[in-house]
Amino acid sequence: MTQSANQSVEKDVSPLLGPIRLLHERIRDEVAASCERTKLDDLARVNDDDSEGDTIYAIDRIAEEVLIEVFEREIGAVVPFILAAEGLDGGRIVLPRGASEKDAVWRVICDPIDGTRGLMYQKRSAWILTGVAPERGPQTNLRDIVLAVQTEIPLVKQHLCDSLWALEGEGAHAERYNRISSERKVLHLEPSKARGISHGFASVARFFPGSGAELAAIDEEVVRGALGDPEHGKANCFEDQYVSSGGQLYELMAGHDRFIADLRPLMEPLLRRKGLTLGLCCHPYDVCTELIAREMGVIVTNERGELLNAPLNVDANVAWLGYANRYIQEEIEPLMQRALQERGLLDYAV
Repeated sequence: MTQSANQSVEKDVSPLLGPIRLLHERIRDEVAASCERTKLDDLARVNDDDSEGDTIYAIDRIAEEVLIEVFEREIGAVVPFILAAEGLDGGRIVLPRGASEKDAVWRVICDPIDGTRGLMYQKRSAWILTGVAPERGPQTNLRDIVLAVQTEIPLVKQHLCDSLWALEGEGAHAERYNRISSERKVLHLEPSKARGISHGFASVARFFPGSGAELAAIDEEVVRGALGDPEHGKANCFEDQYVSSGGQLYELMAGHDRFIADLRPLMEPLLRRKGLTLGLCCHPYDVCTELIAREMGVIVTNERGELLNAPLNVDANVAWLGYANRYIQEEIEPLMQRALQERGLLDYAV
């Protein structure tokens, strides 16, 4: 492909929206059907070829098989691109097969199931996440994403499920799908307009053992700084540990949560001093749909208050904070910055 042709295609990412939404619906339906007919223990089985990254469960393989097949057929037939996703050899593949990386117009990053653990035990919905950016080589990062789509994979007992998408600068859109009637309805989501976290959900993610004590201490320090000590017998705010970054972003977009922080990568120096290793962290594919949240008015930053800029690969660790609006950011961000600075955690680099 010539440079001029590459630039021409790069101007308009919108033709990819339809195929990506169809891909998401195919994965959603395949995974939901598998959950209906398969025992929990079988879905939760760890694959023998488990990778060095996040653990790959049997349920993940169902989505990955659909991912490659549909992406190559629907998008690779139109334009060459690089697909980055966990489970792929080397973390990425050029499609259509046989194409060269130098010919790629887009870099697509995808998480076929974000929230595997909650879904395979039928505790909570998972999400399919995809972000598309103009291909700029290894430096292509989260800031470059111009199209994002995320689709809910519902629980077996759940008949309604949502999908959301955004093109950069064109606002966000959402739809609710009825699995029984096949009816689709426009969904109007709106982040919270509250001017603080009082009596709302505000959480610091600590999903897994390892650094939970320090993360809980940061959480307590920030909340007490914002709200003071709770009254006897009262709760002045609440927390929610949704083990899905896409799910967390959805909760902010839907107005359910007011503040979320995932600081796991920042814990590495503290763990190292204790002779411990850093466990599983958020990766770029887990937050590749944060464009949708920003287009909806949610404020998403890194630990320094800047836009996320991690490279679109499967290896980088990402710390992020989400605020439902600027009032909550103004309430929480200075307290969070102080808590991180006092612990020497802002020297962390992706």
